[in-house]
Amino acid sequence: MTLSSSLNSFSITPKASPSKNPVIFNLLRTPSLTTHLKLNPIFIPSSLSLFTQPSRLTPKTQSFQIPKIRSLFTGIVEEMGQVKQLGTADHGGFDLKILAKTVIEDAHLGDSIAVNGTCLTVTDFDTRLGEFTVGLAPETLRKTSLSELKPGSLVNLERAIQPTGRMGGHFVQGHVDGTGVIVGKEAEKDSLWIKVKADKELLKYVVPKGFIAVDGTSLTVVDVFEEELCFNFMLVGYTQQKVVIPLKEVGKKVNLEVDILGKYVERLLSNGFVDSIKRS
Repeated sequence: MTLSSSLNSFSITPKASPSKNPVIFNLLRTPSLTTHLKLNPIFIPSSLSLFTQPSRLTPKTQSFQIPKIRSLFTGIVEEMGQVKQLGTADHGGFDLKILAKTVIEDAHLGDSIAVNGTCLTVTDFDTRLGEFTVGLAPETLRKTSLSELKPGSLVNLERAIQPTGRMGGHFVQGHVDGTGVIVGKEAEKDSLWIKVKADKELLKYVVPKGFIAVDGTSLTVVDVFEEELCFNFMLVGYTQQKVVIPLKEVGKKVNLEVDILGKYVERLLSNGFVDSIKRS
């Protein structure tokens, strides 16, 4: 702080000190104001003047790219729909038309609906007929088991969640990581054990008591069999009546989406995230 005086005026000019946290304050700072307060002490109508000048300091800005999540599901299947038709459409793409009731009650063009765990976009719908159409890209046909569908096939359906709804399952994006093959089915009282074989690259993200989406159904992994490249889960009687998995025979494919948290952890570790934390 500098102090100066004269016969007719007295002024105080504060001097800015460097911030102890320059990075944080540079992100939040707006151009600061340097204040000069001048007071005339003469016993006539006094004048009080306040002058402000913008600081020459230029705030630093930093941009962050936030990953966009187009849709989010819970893995709690709302209903089983029935494939009405599928194949190449007049526009040259591959369309899938499904009969349904619940998921098209409030449907709009462009909405996202998970079909056997695959996030697809509604391109046409008819609430009177109870049907909607989605388009399938070539990559979707290669990556999922939807290419095995035929007229009459049943599929799991779930609308994208709204922020006001209950989170009954886990975070499911509808981005299928790959397919697995059912290699075992065994009943235990009214429950059903299902064993699935998966690629090694997918199995590394599967852990006992962890989440996995199978044909879009949020399930809890019971055991992982590393030597067999398999994992299993159990379906209670209620779930068996609400999803398509029990209807599939041994040897049939299922869509798999692993818990995305595992992939993020792997990514951070491979980029030396832990080492950078230790050095800081």
